[in-house]
Amino acid sequence: MDIKNLLISKAKEIGVKVSPAQAEQFQIYLDLLLERNTVMNLTAITDPEEAVIKHFVDSLTLLKALEIKKNAKVIDVGTGAGFPGIPLKIMRPDIELTLLDSLNKRLVFLREVCDAIGIETETIHKRAEEAGKDTKLRESFDVATARAVANMNILAEYCIPLIKMKGYFAAMKGPSLPDELEYARKAISSLGCDVVKTVPFILPDEEQSERFVAVMRKLRFTPKMYPRHGGTITKKPLFLEQKGEAK
Repeated sequence: MDIKNLLISKAKEIGVKVSPAQAEQFQIYLDLLLERNTVMNLTAITDPEEAVIKHFVDSLTLLKALEIKKNAKVIDVGTGAGFPGIPLKIMRPDIELTLLDSLNKRLVFLREVCDAIGIETETIHKRAEEAGKDTKLRESFDVATARAVANMNILAEYCIPLIKMKGYFAAMKGPSLPDELEYARKAISSLGCDVVKTVPFILPDEEQSERFVAVMRKLRFTPKMYPRHGGTITKKPLFLEQKGEAK
């Protein structure tokens, strides 16, 4: 099947309408991704049809889980090969998108993609915990999102400090998300957010892969002590709890 028609068809199955012009942008993105992936470690998925579903359509579930206001400032934390940020920007060109990653060569690739498909984004070469301490970035975004970057206790500490008051954190994960969320609720609350909803999706692939988007809203300022140093965040996740009980 033609890749552009496949994308249009599969996106429709999750309730997202992709125009022919947008499908052309996705095609250019995919071509560059697979070409550069031969010399860079961008994705383990090298089959074009699989990439359409597991990268592009998966990223677009965010549009169904969260209503993003017009001209919102959005940051994709640990963006990697650009998911979900670039698909989101293709579908919502009005947003101000920032792509954050700790590896500069990935950001060089993403700038090449953005130039090729005609979208404007800001790329920032920083670790997430460094960005959260940067006064120019801290509590300055309407939406922070991340896709399968780390467990929720860790991911929350990376992302929530970047969100402004009444902004949203949208975490995109696989089947483990409900359990991870249960363990992370105290950490999420302590960082300033309340969980609003968890939205399940079934990807339109052969495996009927299960995906979730957890949506959290920031209702309290993040204490200045967070985020902690990167090594501490990963070695001692914040308020790690046993399921169903708080420490």
